[in-house]
Amino acid sequence: MDDEKNSILLSDVYIEGDLVEKDKIVLDAKIVGDIKAEDITTHVNSNIIGNITSKKASLGGGLKGNIKSDKIRINKTAKVEGVLNQKTLSIEEGANLKIKTETYK
Repeated sequence: MDDEKNSILLSDVYIEGDLVEKDKIVLDAKIVGDIKAEDITTHVNSNIIGNITSKKASLGGGLKGNIKSDKIRINKTAKVEGVLNQKTLSIEEGANLKIKTETYK
């Protein structure tokens, strides 16, 4: 298998529009739009207004939108508002949440 490919958007980036990444995307940016990727990681400075679709999502920043992902991890620095639809969910103590969650098989 090829080396893992990462797309990285730093905190000085602002995007209006949808993002699609085949592999992994790391976000510390402001995004207004939906994001679709195999693996999504957001950091503390990220602010996303839109929906996320992925196999794996690790959230550490702000998100207003819905998530559909096999595996969701919410870090203590996250502020999440929306509906989560996942197979597995882990939440660190201290995360700021306003969510509804549904588990699927």
